[in-house]
Amino acid sequence: MVADSKPISYSIVIPVFNEEAVLPVLLRRLDLLLARLRGPAEAIFVDDGSSDSSPFVLQALAKRDPRFRYIGLSRNFGHQVAITAGMDAAQGRAIVVMDADLQDPPEIVEQLIAKWEEGYDVVYARRLSRAGESRFKRATAHLFYRLLGSMSSVGIPADVGDFRLIDRKVLDALRQMPEQDRFVRGMIAWLGFRQTEVTFHRLERAAGETKYPLFKMARLAMNAALGFSDAPLRLAIWCGLVVSGLGLLYGGWVLVLWMSNDSHLVAGWSSTIVIVSLLCGMNMLMTGIVVLYVGRIHAEVKRRPLYVVQKRLGFESDEAATARPVLHAVHE
Repeated sequence: MVADSKPISYSIVIPVFNEEAVLPVLLRRLDLLLARLRGPAEAIFVDDGSSDSSPFVLQALAKRDPRFRYIGLSRNFGHQVAITAGMDAAQGRAIVVMDADLQDPPEIVEQLIAKWEEGYDVVYARRLSRAGESRFKRATAHLFYRLLGSMSSVGIPADVGDFRLIDRKVLDALRQMPEQDRFVRGMIAWLGFRQTEVTFHRLERAAGETKYPLFKMARLAMNAALGFSDAPLRLAIWCGLVVSGLGLLYGGWVLVLWMSNDSHLVAGWSSTIVIVSLLCGMNMLMTGIVVLYVGRIHAEVKRRPLYVVQKRLGFESDEAATARPVLHAVHE
């Protein structure tokens, strides 16, 4: 709790992974933001297994300033899990999630809070522009959101990341969702509640390098598609039907040629190889899609903790929490 022991109004959750270059600017802007907020606030930094000096900077800050908290995970569990760890520890009535790279401007938090005070339960920040990103990344992001919107049965806002504010009752509902492969923005959209948006222009990284390269973006997109849509399974069914139909048409054509004693019926190996290759390729594709879903079921059935906390600072009972690693599951 903060120094005056009043209940916390706002919790700001910030996942961190090797962000030593941007921390000085981020901490200054956060300090100004917390000073302007009307009500006690906390900033929770979740160190997702950083290997630079980020943990030392954040631990020292948490020890000297009661507004800041530190959670150190035992290894890198990923951005979505780090967000979950911070939200699990949040004590505020309103919880804000933002990235540490300052592409999510801290000053926008006040606009999110203003909408929350109007009665909205979820206030997400929609990007009007994406400065500093390549044309390829902007194009793939645009395509991803449109495809996800068309496949998913849940209305997931386009051009919206994890930068948002959620009310305490939304967080309580979110913590009842025990998914292992998490897509937090989709999970929040699935919950419903009264939602609105605040628009902003996304800035370039203040310093450092992106922690979301192409393969991580692809994995996030796969989690979103598999977690919020059965379209891949339905696609497998339709592809199977199309291939089967083409096979029947080809078989009928061969039968007609045979009955008419057509001399062109003499066939080489090429047509056979093409057909067999096509069918084998389709079979492998369809099997792969099914395997992805089975793999997700396997991960859920194991019921492993979602993350492991190695160190906590700035919270109550810090001594007990830091004496040994703490296992946390999302359904706690």
